[in-house]
Amino acid sequence: MARYIVTGSYTAAAMKGLLAKPSDREAATSALVAAAGGKLHSFYMTTGDCDFLMITETDNLQDMLAALIVAGASGSVSGLKTVQAFSSAEFTAAQKRAGEIAQKYMAPA
Repeated sequence: MARYIVTGSYTAAAMKGLLAKPSDREAATSALVAAAGGKLHSFYMTTGDCDFLMITETDNLQDMLAALIVAGASGSVSGLKTVQAFSSAEFTAAQKRAGEIAQKYMAPA
């Protein structure tokens, strides 16, 4: 399964809702990711450029993107960014594969 790191921020309207009715955003986010067939590994509130960061896992990126569209369309989040994350073992395998490919590649002269 592929892992993704998703960051984003809450809108002003969402912040007003959090003030009026505090809620467990990790539980809500986990339900959304699960509805898309994925798994939420961790959810963090953050400081800086983003309000939250989550690490998800899924076999189907299209379903994960659909969940992000649902979240964005809700009007409660903005600035969603998604990057794929790789384990050390996966990156080591990519390095080895790059070495194999490099032997077959000729740079333009």
